[in-house]
Amino acid sequence: MASRPVFVALGDPQHLVQEISIDFPWSPGFAPVQKKKNVSALHEAARKKGLYPILEVSTKSEAKLGQRLSAFNLKIETEVGAISIESAFQGSKVFKNGGPYTDIYKMDSRSAKRDERLKNSGPLTGFDYFGQKWPLIPKTAFYDWLYLTALEPHQEFLKRLYSYAAFSDIEFNPDKSINCQARTCALMVSLIKLGSLNLALRSQSDFIAMVASDSFNQAHSADLLQRQLL
Repeated sequence: MASRPVFVALGDPQHLVQEISIDFPWSPGFAPVQKKKNVSALHEAARKKGLYPILEVSTKSEAKLGQRLSAFNLKIETEVGAISIESAFQGSKVFKNGGPYTDIYKMDSRSAKRDERLKNSGPLTGFDYFGQKWPLIPKTAFYDWLYLTALEPHQEFLKRLYSYAAFSDIEFNPDKSINCQARTCALMVSLIKLGSLNLALRSQSDFIAMVASDSFNQAHSADLLQRQLL
C-alpha cells in the first residue's frame, strides 16, 4: 500500500486548498504502465471517498489536459522566449554557494531538473526570476506564482478545470517535495471561485498576501524549516 495526496479547491480565503491523503495499492516499477496503474488505483480509492472526477496533472495522465498542464510541458512567456515552468523554477534557484543558474532556462525540463549544480551549491536561500527576488516563505509562493502566471492566459483550460472535484500528481511525494502542480491547479480553481485570480496576479506582494494564510495551513508548513525543494 501507498499513500498520496489529492487536492481539493475550497474557495476559502484562509484555506484555499485541502490536501487529502489517500491510501491505495501500489504497483512498483518505473515503467509508464506501472505509473498509470498507480494513477488508476489512487483515483479509484479516492472515488470511494466521494472524490470524483479527479484530474491527474502530470506527464503520466491519461487525460491530454493533465499532460498539457504538467510543469514539464506548460510554458511561461519570458524575455528570453517561452520556457517550461520546470526550467523557469530550477533556473531561478539561489543557493548559499551559487545561482541563479539562468542558462537552465533554455534547457529542456528533464535536463533542468537534473542539473548537478542544483545539488552541489549548498542550501537553497531564495529565488531570483529575471531580477525579481522571491523568499522561501510562504513555501510554495514562487512556484505557484510561476505556474498560475503561465496558466492564466489559457482560459479554455481554466473552464475545464472547474469540472474536477480534485487533482492529483502520482509523482508527488510529500515526504520528499513541497511544490506540486496538482496542488497549484486546485489553488487556481479556488482563486477563481473567490473571484480573486486577477487580484492575486496583480503584483508579487498581492500574490504573497493572498496565499500566505493558506500556505501556513498546509502540511508542509508544520514547521518553518525550509526543506530542499525538489
